[in-house]
Amino acid sequence: MPHVSEWERAKTIPRSVAIELGTAGLLPCVAGKNAYDFVPSVTRPDNFDYFHELIFIDELARSASGGVLWGLIEGLQIGLPPVLNFASDSLKKKIASNCLLGREAICLCITEPTAGSDVSAIRTTATKTSNNTYILNGEKKWITNGIFADWFTVACKTSPNAISLLMVHKSMPGIKTRRMDCQGVHSSGTTFIQFENVTVPADHLIGTEGEGFKYIMKNFNHERWGFVVQGNRFARVCCEESLKYATKRKTFGKFLIDHEVIRWKLAEMIRQIEATHAWLETITYQMNTMDDAMTKLAGPISLMKAHSTKVFEYCAREASQIFGGNSYTQSGMGEKIERLYRDVRAYAIPGGSEEILLDLGVRQAIKQMNKSSRL
Repeated sequence: MPHVSEWERAKTIPRSVAIELGTAGLLPCVAGKNAYDFVPSVTRPDNFDYFHELIFIDELARSASGGVLWGLIEGLQIGLPPVLNFASDSLKKKIASNCLLGREAICLCITEPTAGSDVSAIRTTATKTSNNTYILNGEKKWITNGIFADWFTVACKTSPNAISLLMVHKSMPGIKTRRMDCQGVHSSGTTFIQFENVTVPADHLIGTEGEGFKYIMKNFNHERWGFVVQGNRFARVCCEESLKYATKRKTFGKFLIDHEVIRWKLAEMIRQIEATHAWLETITYQMNTMDDAMTKLAGPISLMKAHSTKVFEYCAREASQIFGGNSYTQSGMGEKIERLYRDVRAYAIPGGSEEILLDLGVRQAIKQMNKSSRL
């Protein structure tokens, strides 16, 4: 927490921090249940499950910075699971250990200038050659960790209607990265990437050619669940900071907390935060106990993600109102609130925008209802 402001201004986090997290055995917990298999030097928590990951992310989010969380864990959480779940043993051996120990960074390259939540609309292509390689061409935009990534998990079209995933290393000629100046999450390394005739060995293909869309969808629900953990803690930080400030700041001869309207604002924040956390723990329990949970819970997780970002946005706004002018400066008492207010959009849009996810949740419910009626 003492370094958050410095990293925000520098728009980067020292690699040593990730290495420290990896050595402590914390990074593997965000990359899937099998991640610890690739780092025998660290200890897997007893009875490891998604609650361990929830606690780690929730505690890290006390930093009140989406940039810190994304800079340290987001690329790993979304970029490495496709490798661990579907790649060849040789590819896993080449990539997994260094990423899980924080020695190398990885990012997921899906979003493009003309394709966001509509993954099937990507235009990046990979053409297979007679030399057992792929020639990769295309652009990726808003890629978290891209500017300092060693590995790129790239979604591309290997035929007009088939998406595949390729592992691309930064040393391969033809890769250009440019930092993007965004509204929030400054230390996360948001990047614009160009692939120009990049030669990628065929053995860097993840799983089976043409199965990339399935691999991407499998991890999306875990990513969205992680956003809920982060967003709800950020909402809680907004509430906690507001409560503390309201007991110190006086207006019209009395503390803010003594004004009924301020107590109402705090109560509205608290009820929404606690309801979201209860929903989060229920879903997390189901993730641990249901067969094929990530498929069956796609709808509920989508709705929960949309709900959590709306709650986060509400709390950021109300906290800003309580702090007044102090929430408009990037230092001092309202620094956390100012930063989190800027980070809101980075949670409401990535991983599936609120509109897309609300629609998905209802469509999944209708699908399940129709299936039940047939039974």
